Amino acid sequence: MKSDAVTKGMQQAPHRSLFNALGLTPEELDKPLVGIVSSYNEIVPGHMNLDKIVEAVKLGVAMGGGTPIVFPAIAVCDGIAMGHVGMKYSLVTRDLIADSTECMALAHQFDALVMVPNCDKNVPGLLMAAARINVPTVFVSGGPMLAGHVKGQKRSLSSMFEAVGAHAAGTMTEEDVREFEEKTCPTCGSCSGMYTANSMNCLTEALGMGLGGNGTIPAVYSERIKLAKHAGMQVMEMFRRNIRPRDIMTEKAFLNALTVDMALGCSTNSMLHLPAIAHEAGVDLNMEVANEMSAKTPNLCHLAPAGPTYMEDLNEAGGVYAVMNELNKKQLLYTDLITVTGKTIGENIAGCANRNPEVIRPIDNPYSEIGGIAVLKGNLAPDTAVVKRSAVVPEMMTHEGPARVFDCEEDAIDAIKGGRIVAGDVVVIRYEGPKGGPGMREMLNPTSAIAGMGLGASVALITDGRFSGASRGASIGHVSPEAAVGGPIALVEEGDRIRIDIPGNRLEVLVSDEEMAARKEKWQPREPRVTTGYLARYAKMVTSGNRGAVLEMK
Repeated sequence: MKSDAVTKGMQQAPHRSLFNALGLTPEELDKPLVGIVSSYNEIVPGHMNLDKIVEAVKLGVAMGGGTPIVFPAIAVCDGIAMGHVGMKYSLVTRDLIADSTECMALAHQFDALVMVPNCDKNVPGLLMAAARINVPTVFVSGGPMLAGHVKGQKRSLSSMFEAVGAHAAGTMTEEDVREFEEKTCPTCGSCSGMYTANSMNCLTEALGMGLGGNGTIPAVYSERIKLAKHAGMQVMEMFRRNIRPRDIMTEKAFLNALTVDMALGCSTNSMLHLPAIAHEAGVDLNMEVANEMSAKTPNLCHLAPAGPTYMEDLNEAGGVYAVMNELNKKQLLYTDLITVTGKTIGENIAGCANRNPEVIRPIDNPYSEIGGIAVLKGNLAPDTAVVKRSAVVPEMMTHEGPARVFDCEEDAIDAIKGGRIVAGDVVVIRYEGPKGGPGMREMLNPTSAIAGMGLGASVALITDGRFSGASRGASIGHVSPEAAVGGPIALVEEGDRIRIDIPGNRLEVLVSDEEMAARKEKWQPREPRVTTGYLARYAKMVTSGNRGAVLEMK
């Protein structure tokens, strides 16, 4: 066992004395040491219940013949961090989580791991760590929040942000906003729509790294506790069979995840995280392949913010496995791949029926014949940009309008709420990329303000930052190269015409090559906004959005 390095032999007598200080018995040290990575904290609603998940995992590991030992991972609530300097500290935690988990796992020589994540960067960060460490590992998330109910309708966090925009537009009273405030997020769990956290937890299932139900069983259901116990038991089976993350997270597994992503209509952040996870697994996942996958993958789900259904509805309809079973009817998945269950994808999804064709459209009656995510290219985004196509209204699939240019999110929000943005405009927010932010902030506040002001069907937003999974509309992010390195988005001027062609996968500024070259000659890099601390170090090492914003030594 790997843990023999800290438990066996005379040389390890000092190590055993420290295990003795922990209250561990010789019998426990004779068993595999299983690290349980707990992301529990008291600031993230999706993590406040993870102590119960962790206790259930510990029971499962012990029942399976292992010795469970808990250590922590951090997590940020993107909703609370939204719209201020805190959002600069969200994406950057993904790498901190991966690095710190690697340090803990290898320093203490764990034989196996159970990852207990839930919200946004915590899931990809731990998947990155799992690929690096490569000991038998299973994931069990904390589960999604139940939808809120306001005035007889199901609601989620995106409704809350849009209510603020509606109040600014004068179409909602302060009292109405307060009702949303009190009822939109009624339980613990990751926010109830197909936002980033739930997208990544569902894709963990699709990759084969989580048990069935990992992405969809609501946080408050007892079934979630049972799932956690089974995860603890299953990691011991993986240990006995020596099934490791890199056996599971192969190139074909990532293509499966992209296919499921297209069918579900996941957050655009998945286009940032999947390449980063793949990178750690030794797989080169070029995001341009997303359009190839999209071209042959129907969009089967319109979960919030794209439609009126929520994670609890997807769970009742059969969950991720039911979606995968629909996709398999047209042989769109690689089904012979091993998973954490010890079985193949095909074995896992066999017989998983679609119990609600209104929530999961049958494969022969999809919302659209193509997937929910589109990757765009053109002279404004030579290295790609990303849009959640399934959340764009039909009239904005193609659009041409004047650029309204802002060098930070705050200025754009002031303009939107101040009524200075009108129908037809294309809002451009730049210097918010991985380096320029630094930290690539989410733009949920401006997209929600646009929707709340009644401009969701007539105004587009383009940024080198990124979007929350709760964003909807013609919201085009991850524009690469970013402004901070002199990408074309840095050269756009107020009033330039911008053409968006989502069906054609194009994003262009209607300015001649000669004029863009002349502007490039005059362009000067901005002084970094942050020069100290972790963000400054991050800015020096981070790559562009189209590469997953992974860190590299220069």
